Amino acid sequence: MKKFKFNIRGNDYNVEILNLEDNIAEVEVNGSVYQVEIERHIKETKTPKLLRPQIIHSGGSDTSKTSKPGEKKGVGNVKAPLPGTILEIKVSVGDTVKVGDVLLIMEAMKMENNIKSDKSGKIKEIKVNNDDSVLEGDVLVEIGE
Repeated sequence: MKKFKFNIRGNDYNVEILNLEDNIAEVEVNGSVYQVEIERHIKETKTPKLLRPQIIHSGGSDTSKTSKPGEKKGVGNVKAPLPGTILEIKVSVGDTVKVGDVLLIMEAMKMENNIKSDKSGKIKEIKVNNDDSVLEGDVLVEIGE
């Protein structure tokens, strides 16, 4: 199988592994054959875990699905999916939109991305202007009932 040369305290050893089954190895050391028990430790691999940022969908508070008592009912925020620059705003305050309507066009990673509505309702507020730079998670448009 494999041959090795060892020098231990000035003595040369020619070692050849003849056979290996489970944890017993048959080795030849300078012409003499030995049965050697190999102690195996199972090592746990430390595979890194990928942690993805939590995706926050529109419709109420960021931390819970229910609205707070003093909060406006039926309001949803459309947020930037990734950092970029606003190229064109396709809607105005007061416009009625449906799910899937394009609200604005944003350039991110050298690509133009259509930012679509994920809620039906009226545009309450547009929080960005053309050529604004936005970060991931920034609120772009507020949609209400």
